Amino acid sequence: MKRSIPITTLFLDIGGVLLSNGWDHHARRRAEKHFKLKLGEIEDQHRMTFETFEIGKLTMEEYLSLVVFHQKRSFTQSQFRRFIFEQSKPYPQMIQLIAELKVKYKLKIAVVSNEARELNAYRIRTFKLDKLVDFFISSCFVHLHKPDIDIFQLALDIAQVPAQQILYIENTPMFVQIAESLGIRSILHTDYESTRTKLASLGL
Repeated sequence: MKRSIPITTLFLDIGGVLLSNGWDHHARRRAEKHFKLKLGEIEDQHRMTFETFEIGKLTMEEYLSLVVFHQKRSFTQSQFRRFIFEQSKPYPQMIQLIAELKVKYKLKIAVVSNEARELNAYRIRTFKLDKLVDFFISSCFVHLHKPDIDIFQLALDIAQVPAQQILYIENTPMFVQIAESLGIRSILHTDYESTRTKLASLGL
């Protein structure tokens, strides 16, 4: 299908699109079970700190000191950090699809993502996202956090591409809605097959 306005740029989320979520409530529940903590113990502390952590104003050491190691534990912070990192898994089909589209259509690729600095750095390095992505608008780098509309506006400013030429792939409905309010076409990602079909319908 011929497009009147071509897509030249993809904005992507990381967690839920290219990789599994890095440190979501499922991972925190697994951590509580693995380290034999009380149910909800991490969640209660996390809720008070997560935004500060994700916008880069707490290091992982500081975050863990507040959330887990505010009392004596039978395990070390190093062991807990390793567990956090091990929760990240790639979605190879999505990564391959984006890589192929980038080459075929000469697309600019940007990440717009909420992630804490150390976890973001680990995921970029481990899964070689820097080979795929041209620039990262990560919450920890820019000190803005989705759903703040300013993080999307900043991404537009850095991309220097009209909103009408951008396609955003995101798995959170609210964030899709915000992007669309700025004129950015969006795909609500649920799985590889449906996203591939939607991309094809847009000429990619």
